[in-house]
Amino acid sequence: MPPPVHAPMDPRSTADPASSSASTHSTTTTTPSSLRRRVLSIDTTSSRGATGSGRERESKARQEEQESAMAEGGQAAAEAETETDVEAAVPMSPAARLFRETHFNCYIVAVIGLGSRVDVAAARAGLEATLVRHPRFCSVQELDEANKRAKPRWVRTTVNLDDHLIFPELDPTATSANPDQVIEDYMSTLSTQPMDHSRPLWELHVVDFPTSEAAATVAVRMHHSLGDGVSLLSLLIACTRSAADPARLPALPPRPRREGPVYARRRPPLSAGLLALAAWVWSYLVLAWHTLVDVVCFVATSLFLRDARTPLMGTEGVEFRRKRFVNCTLSLDDVKHVKNAMKCTVNDVLVGVTSAALSRYYFRKTSDTNSEKRPRRKQIRVRSALLVNIRKTPGLHELAEMMNSSKKNAARWGNLIGYIVLPFRIAMYDDPLEYIRQGKRTVDRKKSSLEAVFTYWSGNLIVKLFGIKTAAALCYGMLANTTLSFSSMVGPAEKVEFYGHPIEYIAPSVYGHPHALTVHYQSYMNIIKLVLAVDDAQFPDVHQLLDDFAESLRLIRQAASTKS
Repeated sequence: MPPPVHAPMDPRSTADPASSSASTHSTTTTTPSSLRRRVLSIDTTSSRGATGSGRERESKARQEEQESAMAEGGQAAAEAETETDVEAAVPMSPAARLFRETHFNCYIVAVIGLGSRVDVAAARAGLEATLVRHPRFCSVQELDEANKRAKPRWVRTTVNLDDHLIFPELDPTATSANPDQVIEDYMSTLSTQPMDHSRPLWELHVVDFPTSEAAATVAVRMHHSLGDGVSLLSLLIACTRSAADPARLPALPPRPRREGPVYARRRPPLSAGLLALAAWVWSYLVLAWHTLVDVVCFVATSLFLRDARTPLMGTEGVEFRRKRFVNCTLSLDDVKHVKNAMKCTVNDVLVGVTSAALSRYYFRKTSDTNSEKRPRRKQIRVRSALLVNIRKTPGLHELAEMMNSSKKNAARWGNLIGYIVLPFRIAMYDDPLEYIRQGKRTVDRKKSSLEAVFTYWSGNLIVKLFGIKTAAALCYGMLANTTLSFSSMVGPAEKVEFYGHPIEYIAPSVYGHPHALTVHYQSYMNIIKLVLAVDDAQFPDVHQLLDDFAESLRLIRQAASTKS
């Protein structure tokens, strides 16, 4: 594929520190009425092994921008500091500050396939009416360098949509010959591009040509400090509307009928007898024991307990290297069929399918699949880091209200993130359903633990006592000593439109953390998008790994049909 002209964006050349500093305390968000486009010329050729040297320099560039902004606009900022507007500056949460650290410079990317070509005017109008009005999407990060004890803050600024709408110039020959590959290569190259920290930390990339699944594609890139993954993706969904009724927010699948946290056990009435009361007390003793075990393992993992080296595990510096994002479509009906046959949950099935797929990939890579070796081969356990938002995510109506008004409302926003270490078994089973049984046992065990709550509150305590650098070092150790990241999220149950454009699929992922493999499942209507983010150099056969997931689900679905 002939490469286009390579002119990567330099944030220091595109930023205007003086104007940025002078406008940081403005609570209004304005955009020009013209349809001027920000054009990005970028090389999307697939160069395996390319490093993210641009992102490694981002921290230094951000510091230079802040110093320049303070020098040129210090007087205006000092005067604005005396304003009494409570929304002018909001302290950043510990988790948001964590994502400012060099080894946790994380971004969330959501590739959205559209059913029609992009109407730029409609997209701009939609952004102005929704996303731009959200407090985090019209704020910049500010740090008072003169006060060493000062914490970073979110400060409102003026939003110029032309700085956030990006239209890449791609080789028209390549886009005609293999458009899917062009999208994949473009997103991969994007993972090495820094973001301008003098502006709100989000971008909308418009790739307006047809692919095998969509008439056009847009990609939303957001810095992880803006919010946790669930909240940010929920916010994007709150920007959509039902295709059947454009005036209505999309319908989500019904939530499980459960009161309180997953670990909670309802106290039985006294009429149930002493045995029932004893069982209730025992469940909380088990909860305490599981929490203790998980906490000890978590601390050990942060310090020294490392997964066995496998082809799935990343190497030092993986967080800076170029990533590749690939996805495939799975049938939600197939997953539900397995769920019903095995009397488990959708998440149990996804954990089992992941274990089966990773096993297929591992044994193929290590040539350890013959029957003579298999009986002598012990099961291998790899672990994933699962981020959990312990704060209840606001509903779509509450999120929409946050974008409809510049004032505060009842919905709370911010990173309240805890970690769970979720194990996966690498093994070859004669019965494919054994992966589901193992997955259900694993998930049930984690539900009976306060691990996520402990890791969140202990992380806050460490930040207060020892500072963000120590907390970042412990979190880095936990991630570097595990093998992969894993997550899943429920999407709309009906066809939706993104500013008047029908959505065909939603494929989100994340990069910038020290894992070579990230697995994410995103449901939408009757499909599940499996999205893999991998180290581009370490996984040259990533499409084969993607096929392993599809084949594993097919075999499990077939076995479940035989069982039922």
